[in-house]
Amino acid sequence: MFELWGALIILIGCPLLGTLPLIAWITRALKGRQLAKVGTGNVSVSAAFYHGGRVVGILAVLSEALKGIVAVFIARAFFGEGSTWELVALIALVVGRYSIGRGAGTTNVVWGFLVHDPLVAGFTALLAATSFILLRSRKLVQYGVLILLPLFEVILHAEDVPRIMAVIALVSLLGWIYSQIPDDLSLPTQGAETGSQGMLEFWRGDQAILSLDSQLDAGVVGQKAATLSEIQRWGYSVPKGWVLASVNNPEAVLKFFQPSALSPLVVRSSAIGEDSEQASAAGQYETVLNVTNHEALQAAIAQVYSSYYHPTAVQYRRDRGSPEAAMAVLIQQQVQGVYSGVAFSRDPITQQSDIVVIEALPGSATQVVSGRVTPEQYRAFVTEAENSSIQLEGTGQVPPALVKQVAYLARSIEKRYHGIPQDIEWSYDGQNLWVLQARPITTLLPIWTRKIAAEVIPGVIHPLTWSINRPLTCGVWGDIFTIVLGERALGLDFTATATLHNSRAYFNASLLGDIFLRMGLPPESLEFLTRGAKLSRPPLKSTWENLPGLMRLLKRELRLDEDFKRDYYQLFVPGLSQLATEPIDQLQPVQILARIDLILELLHRGTYYSIFAPLSAALRQAIFRVKDKNLDNSITPEVAVLRSLNALAADTKQILPDLEPEIVFEQLAQTPAGEKILFDFSELLQDYGYLSEVGTDIAVPTWKEHPQYLKQLFVQLLQRDPQPAVTTPRQRFFWGKLQRLVQRRFDLKGRVTEVYSRLLGELRWSFIALEQILLESRLLQQTGDIFFLEIAEIRDIVTNNDEEFSYQLSNIVQLRRSQFLQDQEITQIPPLVYGNTPPHPLAPSALYSDQILQGIPASHGQAEGRIKVLRNLQNIPEIDRNTILVVPYTDSGWAPLLLRAGGLIAEAGGRLSHGAIVAREYGIPAVMDVRGATWLLQDGQRVRIDGTRGLIELSNDLRPE
Repeated sequence: MFELWGALIILIGCPLLGTLPLIAWITRALKGRQLAKVGTGNVSVSAAFYHGGRVVGILAVLSEALKGIVAVFIARAFFGEGSTWELVALIALVVGRYSIGRGAGTTNVVWGFLVHDPLVAGFTALLAATSFILLRSRKLVQYGVLILLPLFEVILHAEDVPRIMAVIALVSLLGWIYSQIPDDLSLPTQGAETGSQGMLEFWRGDQAILSLDSQLDAGVVGQKAATLSEIQRWGYSVPKGWVLASVNNPEAVLKFFQPSALSPLVVRSSAIGEDSEQASAAGQYETVLNVTNHEALQAAIAQVYSSYYHPTAVQYRRDRGSPEAAMAVLIQQQVQGVYSGVAFSRDPITQQSDIVVIEALPGSATQVVSGRVTPEQYRAFVTEAENSSIQLEGTGQVPPALVKQVAYLARSIEKRYHGIPQDIEWSYDGQNLWVLQARPITTLLPIWTRKIAAEVIPGVIHPLTWSINRPLTCGVWGDIFTIVLGERALGLDFTATATLHNSRAYFNASLLGDIFLRMGLPPESLEFLTRGAKLSRPPLKSTWENLPGLMRLLKRELRLDEDFKRDYYQLFVPGLSQLATEPIDQLQPVQILARIDLILELLHRGTYYSIFAPLSAALRQAIFRVKDKNLDNSITPEVAVLRSLNALAADTKQILPDLEPEIVFEQLAQTPAGEKILFDFSELLQDYGYLSEVGTDIAVPTWKEHPQYLKQLFVQLLQRDPQPAVTTPRQRFFWGKLQRLVQRRFDLKGRVTEVYSRLLGELRWSFIALEQILLESRLLQQTGDIFFLEIAEIRDIVTNNDEEFSYQLSNIVQLRRSQFLQDQEITQIPPLVYGNTPPHPLAPSALYSDQILQGIPASHGQAEGRIKVLRNLQNIPEIDRNTILVVPYTDSGWAPLLLRAGGLIAEAGGRLSHGAIVAREYGIPAVMDVRGATWLLQDGQRVRIDGTRGLIELSNDLRPE
């Protein structure tokens, strides 16, 4: 009898409990709104949040959670803990919620199930939360939970068939309810008092209206609406708005808007392809302001929609090569602007990276973008330091504080879009700063970065070097990306990964960022691996989708040692042996060309390792947090030769302590012991003669051709006090294993560098031998001409030597040599170039602080001294431990100077650059990536550098000591 009464109470009492309109009472009491008469007519938690706000929504959650818990405890009181009747009580509760309360009962079930079976509820909640983070879809997660609940019940309680059947009945009921009622979070308006029946009728029959509160697809609603939706979800102020994906049912649409003189609407275009990175379509489509009644709204929708087919708009799309697509219409609450305008997060003319350009006027933003009036113009100089600041240039009616706020807004949105310059339309109504529109500045795309390219191939680059390096580098990057992307990589142009501006190498940051995003990685992944840059939040959904490809890449990384060892013995050793024994000076041009092709074939495989090995080393170092000081770079050729030369110098000082620096080599030749030292020096030169000042540039002479670099270094080592042997501290146990995992990759990186540098040396010597033949045949006029030709042109020369061709060749070389010399005179190189035409070099920005400069910390320690600016290795002055060298970049050719200097400041480079490695090897503090340092700092200026924190403290004292 007791259980019979329990069953009756559950079957009758729980539905009645579900009908209690607690949410409606709370919303009406606190907000005065009747949920049954607004929106979808649902009396639900989502409706409470949407129409009542956060406080009302939280109270609604608590009230519905209490219902679910009470229902479970009623069943438990009669049938005991964990019985199937607890699930029956939840089913009865949900039936009551939906039949009268017009709610789905999701909150009731979630909390009731948590009390009924915490283990199953916990597993389900964990997977649901993870899925939402990855998929960002409420609907998929909502229906996914309906699958997970019975699945976990089967796994954990397979023997309890009634219980499993009850869970299946419960989730089936919820799934049916979800299909019957709409969600208030996608409603087109917040205050339309049109009744629930008409609203339901519309939402079941026409899904044409989407709210900016939802996650929108640019392929459906256009980039303008999708962008506004996105930045609103990021927390920026965007006027309330809705998108008409189609206008097939205008009468139904009009029911949901109540425009008036006090609350006007604005109707705007959001065409597919508008406001994209390829085309802005600025001013091509209509915008209608001050819509105050239904008739005006209907006319405005038609006007905006038809503007897509206006002849000028059609011609614009044809000119830009944009496909014909469709027009969505964006309807928003109109902002009554006190001040409005536009802001460019980067100066679109000068491309200066520290300037935000703002145009503004009192009133609405339309007059600013119309072009009919001249707005006030401001330039905001933004420093990107830790304590960022803004200095304004320009005055007018707009308050300076508001202009600064707009500058911060523009930079903030640009940062959200991974550094893509943004054109922001904004309006200030006296309280809020609203974003009306945000789109890329198409004239400033793509973005070319010098940051990494300055390390890979620094300096001014000859045409021959570039014609070889670019296809090698771009091709290998394409191969690596294709490992992850598979067939999705087919539409990407990897040849656009790099280019030259003013004969300097730049990487396509826009393309690389897009590729990394497609791979499910942060767009700045390359800078993170090569320079230790901060990472943005990874796109988890894309990461999940690309997981198979990323696992393929990981598999390649794990077997990198094995692959290199195989290729080393099967490809590189036989190839280098053949090249070393081949009498190059006895070969004919066709034979030399065949030799070059063999080297290029080996270089293609070598480039794969030269890119992958450093990235793998940096990735492991970042993951396992192994410090630079705990790693040994002695296998790297530049470090190995320094150590060998240092040991030879130490032996020399012991044997012949009275050598005079000016005539060291003459004195060595006069004694038997000295001859032995000269022989050892010659052996070193033979072993490392393939190295050069810039290892990746075959136009730069090698040490074998110009041994004075190595001789100078040897003399300087003889003048130094004995240096203690550099030892790498080893860690024990677990951390020692992690250190060894990283160290193995650094050792591999050193071996790869040796092979790659040897191949480049052989390639240079092959071209020099070919040039000598072409000089003798008068096809070339002077030494070095061959480096102003491209590899394809050299192939033509070998098979074509008529007089007319020779004359054309002479003109080509002369023009390129002239351009190269002009580019060589450009000393201020922008770290970023926006668009495909770099601006004319500008004077250094006056914004740099006269107190502190910030760079990348590259070698530990502090030093104080006076500046010596060196832009090249010509006319090297006296340098001592009181000298702080300031250079545009560093490579192995700078090593002799680093040995004497007290510290190093470089405009380009990172922690893994050659200069940083050598600086750490000899305990010299170094700061890299200090933009414009060779111009900001002056000879004789006293500074103190901190290589641990990357800081440079400046002094105004320019007097020589």
